[in-house]
Amino acid sequence: MINKQPILINYFYIKILDKKKRKSVYMKKVGFNNEKYLKEQTEYILERAGCFDNKLYLEFGGKLIFDYHASRVLPGFDPNSKIRLLQRLKDNLDIVIAIYAGDIERRKMRADFGITYDANTLKLIDDLREWDLDISAVVITRYEEQPAVLQFLNKLKRRNIQVYTHRAIKGYPTDVDLIVSDEGYGSNEFIQTGKPIVVVTGPGPGSGKMATCLSQVYHEHKRGNQAGYAKFETFPIWNLPLKHPVNITYESATADLGDYNQVDPFYLEATGEIAINYNRDIEVFPIVRRIMKRIMGSDIYNSPTEMGVNRAGFAIIDDNIVRKACKQELIRRFLRYRCEYAMGLTERKTVQRSELLMKELNLTPLDRIVVGSARDTATEAEKKGKGSDGIYVGSAIELPNKKIVTGKNSSLMHAASALVLNSIKVLANIPDEIHLLSPNIIESIRKLKSNILNNKKVSLNLGETLIALSISADFNPTAKLAMEKLKELKDCEIHITHMPTPGDEDGLRRLGVNITSDPNFSSKRLFLSA
Repeated sequence: MINKQPILINYFYIKILDKKKRKSVYMKKVGFNNEKYLKEQTEYILERAGCFDNKLYLEFGGKLIFDYHASRVLPGFDPNSKIRLLQRLKDNLDIVIAIYAGDIERRKMRADFGITYDANTLKLIDDLREWDLDISAVVITRYEEQPAVLQFLNKLKRRNIQVYTHRAIKGYPTDVDLIVSDEGYGSNEFIQTGKPIVVVTGPGPGSGKMATCLSQVYHEHKRGNQAGYAKFETFPIWNLPLKHPVNITYESATADLGDYNQVDPFYLEATGEIAINYNRDIEVFPIVRRIMKRIMGSDIYNSPTEMGVNRAGFAIIDDNIVRKACKQELIRRFLRYRCEYAMGLTERKTVQRSELLMKELNLTPLDRIVVGSARDTATEAEKKGKGSDGIYVGSAIELPNKKIVTGKNSSLMHAASALVLNSIKVLANIPDEIHLLSPNIIESIRKLKSNILNNKKVSLNLGETLIALSISADFNPTAKLAMEKLKELKDCEIHITHMPTPGDEDGLRRLGVNITSDPNFSSKRLFLSA
């Protein structure tokens, strides 16, 4: 049995003095040992591959790259830990990307990047190559020759990407007799791979990763190869309590899917010990178990938890830090769902589910310190009549030194723009009365937007403000000093009382801040281009 006692975690900034530069530097104290995690996770996957005659199909769930959810709830977790893990396994590794044809057809979006699943697949291939990793193939699951899907398929093939298609199997997943036959898995194209470990990943949930893995295992056994299957998921963490904030936060992250955590009854029956899994894996396990037994001739796993290879719980080093970080993430999720509901992107039940999870830990939005500061700033602006087009927007950021800086909208710029400029002034110790942007540059951009681009609103969004700052920095040493502080905003907490426009949202995403907002629109206009 695996040792079930995780080392537990803490999260705050500590101030040190950089003796060479004679300035204060704020460092985030971590609650997760990323190096320990990578070492143990690598060894465990290789060990599991050895159990199956060195051919393991590993379903890789969650975000392969830029897993910011994990880095927010496990301070110290590298957002690219999974890709670093793959690098360590590189000599033994093939990578296959599965994408569901229906997601391509209806142009399903990945919310954190604002791009479609098919575009994200292309981005994922590029990202892997930047890490000196390449894919063996893309498999399009439940393919029905949809025109949009065929176009995507041709795009890949013409860029020399190997593409396979798997059609839907009638009666899947309950008709095991049909599934495990030449008319079921046998009708799928066999994906050619040569390494002991085949990672099957995808742009999001429901991509068909598990079905692809099991289909491959079927074909391998038909060829006389004793290949096996395992599952890699970071959350929920099986050896943390059911109601630990890490696992509660996972439920919030998947509130739109209706997922919930529970004690794995199969693991409890087999071992007499408690392990945590989530409902979909537990519900489907009896079927998966039957399929695997039919393919492999005997029971390989006694529970869905045993199918997993996750070692994240053993790398937690300070439980208090992790708990604090998770509470903040619960609030961020709730605020995000409220905005998505206002925009028609999610259902009311998702918001309600997220709110209930937040209340389990007695949290309110005001437990996120920047929320109250941003709302107070908006109220103050409204009292003074300082806003834009009758809309009064307040914003607030918590800097690494814990100082709160605020900003508000005006006829010149958006609240996000004012906030970022105010923040880098504080970080650079520049007096508030000193202007960073040249009035001539601001006026030129406003004229471009109004006279040439025919925009109704000419105030500068954050993207435009950052461009203006970069131009000003070329001849203004103060602006240059301030611009160098932009990188210190990474991972800072920001709240805005109104939903950011596309130009603001893109700029904030590129700065790497953790942004939340209230579900208020920043304009009375229905269409916002900036």
